[in-house]
Order: sequence, then C-alpha cells, then structure tokens
Amino acid sequence: MLPGTTRPVLIGIGGCSGSGKTTLARELATELDAILFPLDLYYRDLSRLPLATRKKTNFDHPDSLESELILRHVQDLSRGEPIDRPIYDFSTHSRVQDRIDRVTPTPFVIVEGILALHYPELLPLYTLRVYVDAPHEVCLNRRIYRDVRERGRTEESVREQFHATAKPMAEAFVLPSRDCADLCVDGCEALDWSIESVLSTLRGRGLLGKSSSSA
Repeated sequence: MLPGTTRPVLIGIGGCSGSGKTTLARELATELDAILFPLDLYYRDLSRLPLATRKKTNFDHPDSLESELILRHVQDLSRGEPIDRPIYDFSTHSRVQDRIDRVTPTPFVIVEGILALHYPELLPLYTLRVYVDAPHEVCLNRRIYRDVRERGRTEESVREQFHATAKPMAEAFVLPSRDCADLCVDGCEALDWSIESVLSTLRGRGLLGKSSSSA
C-alpha cells in the first residue's frame, strides 16, 4: 500500500448478462464517486486469430477473460496502488496496442461483470459481494433490446447466442456464484431500491463516510 493511503472499499457485483448488474454498478459508481472496474475490459487479446474465428469465441466462459491480470490489478487496487488497465476494442475482439488506461483507486472501487463473484481468488478481496438476480427470460429480452439497438445485431442472432452459450455458461458459472454473495438484489425491482439496499448495507458496516451524499 502506498504511503499515506488507506485501503479502498471493494464491491464486487455479479449476475447474469442482462440482469441489471452493469446499470446498478454505474449508478453506485456515481453515488459513491467510485472507480468502475468492468471485467469486460479484460477479455483475452484475440488479434492473432482471423476475425471470423474471433467472432465464434465463447465470451461467456471464464477462460475468455485474462483472470491472472484481473486478479493482479484488483489486488493492486485493494492496496491503494494505481494500475495500467488495458483498452479493449469490442468491434475487433482485441486490445488496442500501445495504449493503456491509468487508473488511480478512489475510496470505493466497484468490480463488475458476469463472473465477478466466480473466481475464488477475488472473493477475499471484496469488502462487499453483491449478486443481481433476474430470470433468464428477462435477461434475454434485455439483451435483445440492447444488442439490436446498440450493436447492430438481429434478434435471431441474439437468441441463437443466448441459447448456445450465454444461458448454459450462466447456469454453469454465474448462477452458482450467487451463493458467494453477501447481498442479493432483485434485478427486476426498482433500481433505486437496489441502490439503497447496497448503501444501507455499507452504512450498517460503518463504511459510508460523511463525504457520501447518502450517508
């Protein structure tokens, strides 16, 4: 830990794709003036492969993420040390070469991703573990809405990917991670309620200082 620094409060937020975990994490990051640490930025660099092959990668499997680098960076942040985070190009499924994002930890750091509560090595580093729960059908409908509008995909392609990889991987790796959570919130309820549930838990543990607008 750097001299004169205190250990940040690390919050891990997991849940299936489309559960609402990213929205919750972003809102909490704003509320707490926190660093947001999306695991999606740590997909392995596939630039060595033809683009057609990259697109066939199972991005819902734990092996698709560079978990070794994730662990090292979260450990550094937990000690109050800055990191050089990779920049990922989702359109090419590769990392942007010769560029990094310098991240200096703030009093709160939010680690977010479908597998945020999956890797056993990460769990002891979290001060609070949150799981966002939502039925598969809700997650699928949200993915269709997002991917058709924002990523130029067809509804058919989204459904095919969901049933081929997203749902099976969720059942194998994401849903079991719910048992590791300190707090489970309903991704179908009002967002304000989920935010308050997290803040109330932090407040009850004496982790919200006077600087927090919700303290």
